[in-house]
Amino acid sequence: MLEAARQIVDAAERITCFSGAGLSAPSGVGTFRDPVGGWWTKHDPMRLASPQGFAEDPDLVMDWYAARRSQIGSADPNPAHRILAAREDIVQVTQNTDDLLLRAGCDSVIQVHGDIAADRCHGECGHIERIDLTDPPGRRPCPCGRAELRPDVVWFGEALDPDVWQQAEAACSNCDVLLVVGTDASVYPAAGLITLARHHGARIVVVNMNPSQASGIADVELIGSAAELLPALLA
Repeated sequence: MLEAARQIVDAAERITCFSGAGLSAPSGVGTFRDPVGGWWTKHDPMRLASPQGFAEDPDLVMDWYAARRSQIGSADPNPAHRILAAREDIVQVTQNTDDLLLRAGCDSVIQVHGDIAADRCHGECGHIERIDLTDPPGRRPCPCGRAELRPDVVWFGEALDPDVWQQAEAACSNCDVLLVVGTDASVYPAAGLITLARHHGARIVVVNMNPSQASGIADVELIGSAAELLPALLA
């Protein structure tokens, strides 16, 4: 199966990688939906990742994000991040909010669910500021004085950034091969990028720890760790 996937990738002129939490899991960044130890097995997502949860208990939300940010800040890019960064011909579209692809050396990453390494005004004044993941800040007001700062990520019930989404759609519509890495393909609208790529004629190569909702449309599916399989596939 690895050789079949390699033949598909080697024959492609335009490759896009669509990644999820499984890409960063080998670096020690916790996933959300892992049935054993996943973030959502320990916490109610609507309390910690929604506008309503932030309104009800902003201290709880910001404390939880501080813990997740510290985890990401102490993590290092793994071999999967590094091989993707080495392949400058591959366009990176990710559901991940971490900065590990960038730290591995990617020049540009389309982050459809936002960037956990930044805070923005919850009142949408437009103010955005970078934060130190190794020393994340707590709750604080926006300089506009009308609202508080919150992580620059997409919460449940919020719309994706239309400009970022347009970039993601373009990357998946115009590729010959879509690598689907480390995602169970269950979160929409992001997961719809896989069927979009297929609709436009792309071959689909899936790399994941377990069969997923993308399994049925994959040309080749490789089951295992992205940190082991991607270097073997792309080197």
